[in-house]
Amino acid sequence: MHLIQVDSVQRWMEDLKLMTDCECMCILQSKPISIEKDEQNELLLSSQYNTCDNLQLLLKRAWIISTELTRIAQKLEKNRWQRVHSMTVRVNCHVRSMINEYNAFSRNPSEEMHQYEKLLIDKCSEFTAFTERCIQTEDEQILKSMKSCINETLTTVAHYFGQLIELVLTHEAQNLLRQIELSDSMYITELAISSLFSLTQEGAHLCRIIAKEGGVVALFKICRQDCFRCLYPQTLRTLASICCVEEGMHQLEKVDGILCLADILTDNSHSEATHAEAAAVIAQITSPHLTFTQHLSSFLENMEEIVTALVKLCKEASSGEVFLLASAALANITFFDTMACEILLQLNAMKILLAACSDKHIVDTPYSRDQVVTILANMSVLDQCASEIIEGNGVQLLMEMLFERSSSGNSAEVAACERVQQKSAVTLARLSRDPEVADAAVKLSCIPRLIKLCRSPTERNNSDSVLVACLAALRRLAVMSPEGLEDSDFQQLVKPRLVDSFLLCTNMEESFV
Repeated sequence: MHLIQVDSVQRWMEDLKLMTDCECMCILQSKPISIEKDEQNELLLSSQYNTCDNLQLLLKRAWIISTELTRIAQKLEKNRWQRVHSMTVRVNCHVRSMINEYNAFSRNPSEEMHQYEKLLIDKCSEFTAFTERCIQTEDEQILKSMKSCINETLTTVAHYFGQLIELVLTHEAQNLLRQIELSDSMYITELAISSLFSLTQEGAHLCRIIAKEGGVVALFKICRQDCFRCLYPQTLRTLASICCVEEGMHQLEKVDGILCLADILTDNSHSEATHAEAAAVIAQITSPHLTFTQHLSSFLENMEEIVTALVKLCKEASSGEVFLLASAALANITFFDTMACEILLQLNAMKILLAACSDKHIVDTPYSRDQVVTILANMSVLDQCASEIIEGNGVQLLMEMLFERSSSGNSAEVAACERVQQKSAVTLARLSRDPEVADAAVKLSCIPRLIKLCRSPTERNNSDSVLVACLAALRRLAVMSPEGLEDSDFQQLVKPRLVDSFLLCTNMEESFV
């Protein structure tokens, strides 16, 4: 179960006011009492929560139960019977509280859900009784014989719990989608979409449930009604989340979602926020990391107008976030189909992207520069690109990107900086087949920088992919300008096989003491 990553102290502070003693809750019929420092955090449901808050509490409760069941299995392996029993009592409490909490706000739960609730409660009671018997005996043979029964009961509890949660989440997704489809109220529709988006943030499994229950169909229906225009950004953001799973992509194809997105992107009457969220959906469905994009045949039919609209959005972006979404979509499309690079060349996209990079208000993060250099790298396979790079002072930009470093130390930002360095070196290597580009690179001192990146692991954050790209670029430039290298650099970084130079550079800081 996915939980948002936050600072542990912050999470403790949030949970502190909700703590209760689990064992005493069972005895005192869930009445909150003062906490004991040895006890686990407990959740208490407030009647003021709306549907979205109720679902978040349900998911948090489910995560706690799932974690406790895992810990019980671990303690059982070590024969920690006292701990197994206390944790079983706690799980029993959590399960009953979760069911009571859910039934307090649920509308029309199915008969199947009630059946699983009863099965789960009965099995939890049986589980507690088993573990209680275990702490009352010290006979190793009896404990050994009971261990398999307890393991079997634990497996059954986990199965019933998983089935119940699946039914609950499916039921809630159905309720939200029914609201979206049937309500004429802007306020109710907006709340339902907001709740649906919150569910999509809980992981791929929930996205699959929503997709299977018709979430993509319902949301595109909203995007085809002018009366809901103000909800388009929120609706498209939810669609982008659902389309991270294969089921969502299949549904998008069935409802002609690509055509709808193309219409939104090319309609100048829509707000920039709507265009940006439509670009985010395009970026999601064309992601090179997904393995199930091949069936998007309708995308190729609409690709030219989509690419044209995205280039326009990059050119007119009023913020770094809008530019990032539009450029990410373009970067992914250049992987998706090679024809996109030719369209970009015809649209003078190279000039637009290079100009944007000089505006620190628009291209303001390594993530944005990563998208730009990805497009440049993929376009650099075309011979016509060299002249565009020279005209737009692109070699200077690529040189600057070789110095990309993270200012925060954040792991995601560090990874983005590595990609920027790698792709800028790849682009230089590809473009340096043109003598004019190679000459410009040499004059800008690209060779010393590439040597530094090869020889100093800290300069490239110990990245092997950056090293390989820099070695390739250095060898290409060395052919065009051999006088730019010292003999030792030539002998170690250019003359040997690339794999030998790679091994030499990766071993430079090893200690053999």
